[in-house]
Amino acid sequence: MIEELREEEIVNKVGGRFKLSTLIQKRLVALNGGSRPLVELNTDNKLQIVIQEIMEDKIYLDSSSNLRITGEHTPAGGPPELDLANL
Repeated sequence: MIEELREEEIVNKVGGRFKLSTLIQKRLVALNGGSRPLVELNTDNKLQIVIQEIMEDKIYLDSSSNLRITGEHTPAGGPPELDLANL
């Protein structure tokens, strides 16, 4: 287990344990889907990368629980938006 997950600092940073687990899950999906890491770490452990991104305020959940990257204006994770107009 990564030590940061045992600390209340990271839980408080994102607004609770549920939001923390949601943020971690969504970012892991994005990384596994090909997104580039936002931090430089000498590891292939994606969980460690996500924890460091949270600690450095690189990622967060918006009010609709969408993954956001600091400075970006579009969601960085989750399912793609479907265009139903052409069906």
